[in-house]
Amino acid sequence: MRSSRIAAGLLAATLTVSLAACSQDASSTSSNTSTSTASDTSNSAFPVTIEHAFGETTIESKPERIATVGWSNHEVPLALGVTPVGFEKATWGDDDGNGILPWVEDVLGDEEPVLFDATDALPFEEIANTAPDVILASYSGITQEDYDQLSQIAPVIAYPDIAWGTSLDEMIEMNSKAIGLEQQGKDLIADLDAQVASAMDANAELKDAKPVFAFFDESDFSQIGIYTSIDPRMSFLLDAGVQEAEVLKQFEDSDSFYEQVSAENPEDFADVDVIITYGTSDDAANAALLEKMQDDPLLSRIPAIAEGKVVFLGEDPLAASANESPLSIPWGIDEYLAKISAPLK
Repeated sequence: MRSSRIAAGLLAATLTVSLAACSQDASSTSSNTSTSTASDTSNSAFPVTIEHAFGETTIESKPERIATVGWSNHEVPLALGVTPVGFEKATWGDDDGNGILPWVEDVLGDEEPVLFDATDALPFEEIANTAPDVILASYSGITQEDYDQLSQIAPVIAYPDIAWGTSLDEMIEMNSKAIGLEQQGKDLIADLDAQVASAMDANAELKDAKPVFAFFDESDFSQIGIYTSIDPRMSFLLDAGVQEAEVLKQFEDSDSFYEQVSAENPEDFADVDVIITYGTSDDAANAALLEKMQDDPLLSRIPAIAEGKVVFLGEDPLAASANESPLSIPWGIDEYLAKISAPLK
């Protein structure tokens, strides 16, 4: 079911390319002069210049070999029918240990791009060995030094402003433009928006709710980590139609995707309807953690915690899909929104 939904979701974005390819004249007299309309259109977009946090990057001609670093940048070309030569292997949420999340596996099929191991640092030599024409990093945390080194390999598309603060739409817009498929990228955004709207309608309780994506350190409950509205996990939910809690408004001027709030101010969470956080894939362990939170003299004063309206995401692909991406939305948006809305029903 999920594989078919991904295929259907990609259809709208790739239809123009497919139709153009199918329009080639089959007669032998014209075979030498036939050209792909889609190719001509995408090539005419170049050179293209894209601004980002480290300046601007100009791509002179349509990239044929695309490499990506960071989270889910590779899903943009994949969603538009182009397989990158390499991308970072998944180190979290991978259910079978092969370094590829299931929604990416569904699209890759038998293709085997290089998987970059960026566990400790960017593997510049591995990336260079794929001989890319462009490196997509619009959703990443690369530093100026990383950018400079990557730029010696190929033109780099970095994030627009803040590390790890790129929205899903921004990532699609920047990456699709960089590979000459800007209009297809816009079509992809519209298709994903429609899927999200449908899932929100099926979980209408979320529309009036004020969820917060938080992090709790079981060894130290004195601080509560908050993923701000800059972070794609939270900005995605806000864009989908949930309401903004007051604790998020406190950080509207923050330039960080993550902030900490003292647990000594539980009133900051008075209007929060549900808290989404990371736990484990063990329901019993999550229940024990919730009980521990409810026994804490400060955390217990937060209504959502006191009432048990805490959603624990495990270490599985569904938890990884909370950081929504072009392929994870058709794969799991219905299940994800159903999970986080369950305490509200």
